[in-house]
Amino acid sequence: MSQLTEWAYPLAESLLAEPLPRRWKHCLGVAERARTIALILGEDAELLEAAAVLHDVGYAPDLAKTGFHPLDGARYLRDVANADARVVHLVAHHSCAWMEADARGLRAELEGEFPRDSAHLNDALCYCDMNTTPDGTPTNPVDRINEIAGRYGPESLIGTFIRRAEPEILAATARVNERVAAAKRQPM
Repeated sequence: MSQLTEWAYPLAESLLAEPLPRRWKHCLGVAERARTIALILGEDAELLEAAAVLHDVGYAPDLAKTGFHPLDGARYLRDVANADARVVHLVAHHSCAWMEADARGLRAELEGEFPRDSAHLNDALCYCDMNTTPDGTPTNPVDRINEIAGRYGPESLIGTFIRRAEPEILAATARVNERVAAAKRQPM
């Protein structure tokens, strides 16, 4: 483990394991997915793994201020935990967060405070999140989107957002799959 991941895992665990054990399992699973695509991330592999394990800390009861977990988590990581700015930006924008922020009237705040990192890394974190069940096991993006819509209800803000984001989520995960396939075809 790098210094960044050695810092990220205990922080995420301290915020999620006790109050939200299922969310903690999900974050561990997302980090595990990040390790499976490390071959396309190069020097950013540990950065992505750290963002993956931390991506849902904004759900922690002590951190939830706006009720929009990407923004709450990013603000905590920036203001309290003094996290690496790139980790903060990935957490702020994970899994098409801008679309949910738009629906909540928080897009200007989100984008004003947290610039997006590279599309490559945003795609990778979306891939990891959308290929992980709430219990941390592997899944696929279509089943994950259906699970989210079913859990929150199709007419809810989250249900509407996830359906609106579905084409971009599927495109992001397809781009990651293409990069992984291309990397595996490269001669050693």
